Amino acid sequence: MTRFVQDGPALRDPYTSDWQLQGWLERLLGPDGHAAAKGRLAALSADVLGPLRAAHHDAETHPPTLTRFDPWGARIDRVDVSAGWHAQRAAAARHAVVALPYQAAARDTWGAGTRIVQHALLHLWGPESATFSCPVAMADGAAALLTTAAPDSPWLARLTATDPAVAVTSGQWMTESQGGSDIARSTTTARPGPDGRWLLTGDKWFCSAIDAAMAVALARPDGAGPGSRNLAPFLVPRYADDGALPAPGLQVLRLKDKLGTRAVPTGEVRLDDTPAIPIGDPTVPGLARMMTLVVVTRLHNAAAAAGGMRRGLEYALSHAANRQVAGGVLADNPLHRATLGALAVDAAGAYALAAHAFTLLGADPTGDELRLVAPLAKLVTGRLAVASASEYLEAFGGAGYVEDTGIPRLLRDAQVLPIWEGTTNVLSVDVLRALTTGDGARPLLHRAEIAADAATTRLPGVADALIAATRRLAVDVETAAADPRSGRVVAGARELALRLGNTLTAALLLEHAAWAADRGDDRPALLASLWTLRRLGGADVSADLHTHFDQLI
Repeated sequence: MTRFVQDGPALRDPYTSDWQLQGWLERLLGPDGHAAAKGRLAALSADVLGPLRAAHHDAETHPPTLTRFDPWGARIDRVDVSAGWHAQRAAAARHAVVALPYQAAARDTWGAGTRIVQHALLHLWGPESATFSCPVAMADGAAALLTTAAPDSPWLARLTATDPAVAVTSGQWMTESQGGSDIARSTTTARPGPDGRWLLTGDKWFCSAIDAAMAVALARPDGAGPGSRNLAPFLVPRYADDGALPAPGLQVLRLKDKLGTRAVPTGEVRLDDTPAIPIGDPTVPGLARMMTLVVVTRLHNAAAAAGGMRRGLEYALSHAANRQVAGGVLADNPLHRATLGALAVDAAGAYALAAHAFTLLGADPTGDELRLVAPLAKLVTGRLAVASASEYLEAFGGAGYVEDTGIPRLLRDAQVLPIWEGTTNVLSVDVLRALTTGDGARPLLHRAEIAADAATTRLPGVADALIAATRRLAVDVETAAADPRSGRVVAGARELALRLGNTLTAALLLEHAAWAADRGDDRPALLASLWTLRRLGGADVSADLHTHFDQLI
């Protein structure tokens, strides 16, 4: 008897096979800018198809371990990680995934668009990084913070190095068990110590990439007042001078047994007069400084969501193309085509929103517009990523529920995205705050109005849906901005934030569609139409998803 064996999903070159990614790069960077980035993107894509996939698998199947004591009872708190994790660390440095925006040559080539190229690198690499994209995000955030608050720090050069022997990553130690996202309740203290250093004491509850060479920690300096704004960021060297033992007074209490991101060593840390270096003036309230880091890491979160959605879609498409069901290929089934088509539209929307956020980061990293878009991008893409990952598992049937296929990891890892760096509700409250700052939502609403007006001739029904949604949204934004702390406004903050994010995404997709249509490509217009009609107009677009399936993917 011949035993049937189903072929596993294959992965095409994630750069050359992704017409959407290439189109966005062509528009945002211009033909010359995209041409200058192609070699870098192709090299990373080749590594993703080869050694990084193997490193990814090794890191996922060999999670980190903690050894607290040596054989004679001395405290060592050694965190051991896999060879695959080290390979990902080296690849991140070689491909300048963190370093690129800080390189003078890159800025000379792409200017503000350097962040767009960085986002493309993250989009290609993140899904096959064993979530090494997490320490990369924190390293980039730490580098951005040091650039503005301590540009002479020798750690900045190491964070932005491309030599794997020199480059380091960073952790981020903010939360404590009693407060979580309510960092105003932080009890970690900082007092002046010798040699210009300070000494930190307290417990940090969720410390990702605990093997990183440094971390940025929040603490309350001696004499600082209560509340979150008076906290200050400190750079904590993770190891003693010889690099073999933890820094003085630093203990790793345990590693977290997490639902997902299992390759990332995440721990609880105790600090007892642990030496640290203030980032900026510790006598000046420092939460605003820390937000430089938080904005960057939130955008990396959005990039991880969009990249993971696209990669999950690629696996599901491959499976559908070679899976026989009911006498035919699964990819020919109208219902399955509509399901995968909807996922393709959502992946395109997530990419558009993340790419826009990185565009703003490159152009004006401290601007009011980014202050609103950063939480919106993370909020919307995080929710989409979890819903999409669940669909990808379902698309594989029972195989999607079996661990050794690798498919369940898509859902386990996606679930962190709406949690890390602010849950959906926390981000929604941040959105309310942003509505009362500077121009608030006016640039977003204006962008939607312009996109709708431009689409009136080519896509009248889509334009009508966007106009109606924008008008309703403008009224609700005005109400929220007038009294952002009222119970009614706060209760509806999540729904308002999602509508803002979905409307912005519709505008971004329509902008890109207009550019592409002028060049004879109507596929982006189809994606924009289906997103807008479904997300803003509440229309059932299933038949269109089936009919135009091949154009969507």
